[in-house]
Amino acid sequence: MRTKLLFVMPGLAAGGGEKSLVNLLSQMDYSRFEVDLFLFNNEGLFMEFLPPEVRLVQPPDTYRLFSLPIGKAVWQLLKRGLPRLAMSRILYSWRNLLGRGTAVAEQYSWRYMSPAFKPLEERYDVAIGFLEKTSTYFCVDKVSAAKKIGWVHIDYDKLGMDPRFDIRYFEKLDEIVTVSEECAEVLKQRFPEQSDKVKTIYNIVSPKVIRAMVNKEQIAMYERHEDEVVILSIGRLHHQKGFELAVEACARLTALGYRIRWYVIGEGEERERLTALIRQHGLQERFILLGLKANPYPYLQQADVYAQPSRFEGKSIAIDEAKILHKPIVVTDFSTAKDQITDGVDGLIVAMNPDSMAEGIARLIDDREVAGRISAHLANQQLGTEDEIYKLYKLFA
Repeated sequence: MRTKLLFVMPGLAAGGGEKSLVNLLSQMDYSRFEVDLFLFNNEGLFMEFLPPEVRLVQPPDTYRLFSLPIGKAVWQLLKRGLPRLAMSRILYSWRNLLGRGTAVAEQYSWRYMSPAFKPLEERYDVAIGFLEKTSTYFCVDKVSAAKKIGWVHIDYDKLGMDPRFDIRYFEKLDEIVTVSEECAEVLKQRFPEQSDKVKTIYNIVSPKVIRAMVNKEQIAMYERHEDEVVILSIGRLHHQKGFELAVEACARLTALGYRIRWYVIGEGEERERLTALIRQHGLQERFILLGLKANPYPYLQQADVYAQPSRFEGKSIAIDEAKILHKPIVVTDFSTAKDQITDGVDGLIVAMNPDSMAEGIARLIDDREVAGRISAHLANQQLGTEDEIYKLYKLFA
């Protein structure tokens, strides 16, 4: 008999955690495991990449109504005779407005979102809340399972969460998985009584899959003029990713006479602010926001430099993908950067400011020997992490 698994995730819009889940599901042995997936919203960029063996568990209609814009939600819930849930929807909006979209607001707003879900009827062998906060809370509160696992994809302290809220949930988990040794140490220090539960499983990336995706689109991805250097960054347009540092670095490089075009794949709440900053520096032709791309790999393959200006990360999938495609890489010195990059060997780690970013990129442009040495080193590495799936299998036992 196959082991029954449930993965819980808010949705499959673009993001590192979402891509990590799709990569993991693509590696599962479906002769051994029966896999259900509960998404709060059955939409997103990565939906098309779900393996056909995965069964989607539909969210209840009460949550569909709850997730409508507040005016429509309250009206529809009252119309259905659900005044308590309508009040919860009002309090949910109030809590998020008070917290201005912070991680703590998401934590504490769960108590108002929770009534929109009834416990799932099916019982599972293992339930996995695959993202910090809401996915884990749902897994603990709404799922019946012999074993429960929570996943933390980020440096817990840098995200600014309230451990007093999470401890109640972490105590009910059997395992707490995170994506790097640095993130694991943060969790152990923050939750010392739960430290035995903390396990590290790296994000799964597959060179075979990435190269197959590169070959799907044999066209030029960029308008590249003679002698131009193409820089690419990938990530959600969010304060965490530090893209305003990239815009400022681009301005400095352009002022120094470097012929560059810097592209960003991703979408998010910072688009308007970044667009204004790009316009302020007159970089409309030099710094281009491409939006979301279902297949970013041809863009990555055709770039000359990969740049990651993040303020904090757990373990960046995009950096691992750039390594697989042998790209010279420049990353800021966020807390987990050294988990992925050895400075001067498989990339450059620079200080978290525009001047240092510009200097790092200029070094790769000016000194082709350095860039070539990094690429050659990456070409000789075994960079796939498909075997990480076996660490997860051990947790299911």
